[in-house]
Amino acid sequence: MSDDESATVTVTYYCPHCEALVELERDAYLADKAVTPYPFEGWTYATPDEAYESADGVRFVCGEDGTLKDGEEGCGEPFYLSFVRYDEGEELDPRRPAEYVELSESAGPRGPQGPSGPGPR
Repeated sequence: MSDDESATVTVTYYCPHCEALVELERDAYLADKAVTPYPFEGWTYATPDEAYESADGVRFVCGEDGTLKDGEEGCGEPFYLSFVRYDEGEELDPRRPAEYVELSESAGPRGPQGPSGPGPR
């Protein structure tokens, strides 16, 4: 591991609910994807006190997890820092659905059938 990969940095984030500032000391090699008021589907989150380097991001509780910058007041709402993730060398986009559904125009009902006209009585 190089010196850059083992270095830690203190990074500041805004709470998306109240804009309070939180600080997190983390490894410099981790790349931020987004800070959102909701978690990304299928991503795992750790608390700031846990080993979040093996998770996909960090779940903060504004003002309740000890990460507020000095002088800030939190709102108590959760928010999420998501790191960049890769799958087979390609960066994942958390906004893309995990599964796609293909609709076939030849399958299923063809539409309503109308009356066929007068018939035997």
